[in-house]
Amino acid sequence: MANNLVIVESPAKANTIGKFLGKDFKIVASVGHVRDLPKSQIGVDIENGFKPKYITIRGKGDVISKLKKEAKSAGKVYLATDPDREGEAISWHLANLLNIDEKEKCRISFNEITKNAVKSAIRTPRRLDMDLVDAQQARRIMDRIVGYKISPLLWKKVRKGLSAGRVQSVAARIICDREEEIEAFVQEEYWSITARLHKKKSGPSFDAKFFGRPDEKIELKNREQVDEILKQLEGKEYIVSKVKIGEKKKTPPPPFTTSTMQQEASRKLGFPTKKTMMIAQQLYEGIAVKGHGTAGLVTYIRTDSVRVSAEAQQEAKSYIGEKFGAKYLPEETRNYKNRSASQDAHEAIRPTYVDMEPDTIKESLTNDQYKLYKLIWSRFLSSQMSSAIYDTVAAEIMAGELLFKANGSKLRFKGYVAVYTEGRDEETEDGDISVPELIQNELLQLKKLEEKQHFTQPPLRYTEATLVKALEEKGIGRPSTYSPIITTILARGYIEKEKKFLKPTELGIIVNDLMKNNFSDIVDVQFTAQMEKKLDDVEEGTKKWSDLMKDFYGPFALSLKEAESKIGHIEIRDEETDIICEKCGRNMVIKMGRNGKFLACPGFPECRNAKSIREEAGVSCPECGAMVLFKKTRKGKRYLGCEKNPECGFMTWDMPAGENCPECGSFLVKKYSGRKVSHKCSSEKCGFVREAVEKKQ
Repeated sequence: MANNLVIVESPAKANTIGKFLGKDFKIVASVGHVRDLPKSQIGVDIENGFKPKYITIRGKGDVISKLKKEAKSAGKVYLATDPDREGEAISWHLANLLNIDEKEKCRISFNEITKNAVKSAIRTPRRLDMDLVDAQQARRIMDRIVGYKISPLLWKKVRKGLSAGRVQSVAARIICDREEEIEAFVQEEYWSITARLHKKKSGPSFDAKFFGRPDEKIELKNREQVDEILKQLEGKEYIVSKVKIGEKKKTPPPPFTTSTMQQEASRKLGFPTKKTMMIAQQLYEGIAVKGHGTAGLVTYIRTDSVRVSAEAQQEAKSYIGEKFGAKYLPEETRNYKNRSASQDAHEAIRPTYVDMEPDTIKESLTNDQYKLYKLIWSRFLSSQMSSAIYDTVAAEIMAGELLFKANGSKLRFKGYVAVYTEGRDEETEDGDISVPELIQNELLQLKKLEEKQHFTQPPLRYTEATLVKALEEKGIGRPSTYSPIITTILARGYIEKEKKFLKPTELGIIVNDLMKNNFSDIVDVQFTAQMEKKLDDVEEGTKKWSDLMKDFYGPFALSLKEAESKIGHIEIRDEETDIICEKCGRNMVIKMGRNGKFLACPGFPECRNAKSIREEAGVSCPECGAMVLFKKTRKGKRYLGCEKNPECGFMTWDMPAGENCPECGSFLVKKYSGRKVSHKCSSEKCGFVREAVEKKQ
């Protein structure tokens, strides 16, 4: 009979660890948190040192009974929850429920779920880290006070069912502020002139951009200025006045943190942050790999550190040297710096076994697991490789007294680019920019001059990737919170997705204005970032959590009292549609419900007619010819379905490509494979496919 009990959070993690430990160990799962603050009340005694009232989470009674029974018969209990604040808090709650002394060395943690890491942790248990627990308690209690004090105010002044979160409100403000920037943006005209040139004797053409004069850059703001420059260029010879040949080294990006993994998975794979974290957790907790057994494939996935262990660096060095050769190894091992010491609790996200290549284990992974694992593996491996080297040329070309400039680059040595290329939020020129070998005083041949009108563009709305980047840069939230922040403000209807961009709703703008005008500290980016720093101080043991709560609550209580008296009722008018209620004849309105927008009769409660919003896709069903509609699953995932469902069963997850099949006339859909997009016929009877027609944005 097992004499040792190991408690983890998830059954998957328990299954993986069970493969590493012998028959003397029994591994069970708490299935996440076991205790929390009650939902029916604030659960915090503000008058007595902000003492929390924890209760057993509904539905966890049987789990706790089983844990108590197992712990009672075990000689030793090990608490092996995740190695972060939240994991430490779960272990503390378990220790309380199981009557384990806080001074007992019962806590084990590991950054990766591998045999060596788990066995090493078992050999070196430690006491519970109460500084970590206190930091998590302070965050939880602070968030509870904000939510349970401000939400009733929103119910009274705006609409029932609304809620306000401390960090989520700041994220919503960032999105609303960007929308204000876009609305206030004033477009300005500007022009460019490009000379298409080539060497007089032979050779390919290349582009040179108009700069101005040697001592002055000329900004072209209207057609008149352009015409004047073109007039000055008439009949002029184009002569190379200066050539500078050089090289540029591009160093690899560091291995992933939680934030950069979420950003890159959004850019390259199109994954929402919630999906990224779900799949990353699966890779961390363990996958049964054919020929290798069950093991965690990546290290802990909630981290803001870019540090890599010396052991992992050595494994990468050996692999790179063997697979690519010594020239692909940097002269010195690459080490990356964190922003602060507080961010070094864990390693960066990396594969636990660098020699476990993604393609060799592909059959053991789901498609999404393979994609994310390959991204993590490639990013880590490239981070330990040599720089990419580019040959560069910068040429200045005179046409009379006017100056043109041409800049080119060509990849000479791939280095880390042989494995990985970092994604970008905005479009950039990919590949080589060709400029031929030029000689000073060389006469060039003008092929054509091209003038082009441009207009300045407003800043882009945030995507999930760029919002995560902004939250990290501004110090808002922590690795474990980025995904829940976005999920929450989407679910509350404060923001919505328009294609891949995040846009505030009318409700979101109203709530944001109310928060800015009455709780300026709560939605102030700098204040929230400072609060994160203070929570770090609690974690590091330099500040008491109760003192932090006192500092926070005093000003907050005053703001709450003022807001109660000065905010009047705010009416949100429903958007009227041209759809007539078939029961009473009124124009139906759009309302926001728990599952999103729906149509309702404004005559409520006399008329209770309501129905889902019909959103036509603009294409006909390939099976019956009826209209195809955009629809959503219960979890909000969009798909296409026939309006005659269930009589007609046509549906597809793929979105319309905007053209019809040249063979059968049915509409084409977009099929994604990495960054390539092909067009496929929506009819199952027709096999038409047009391969790689565009790049995924």
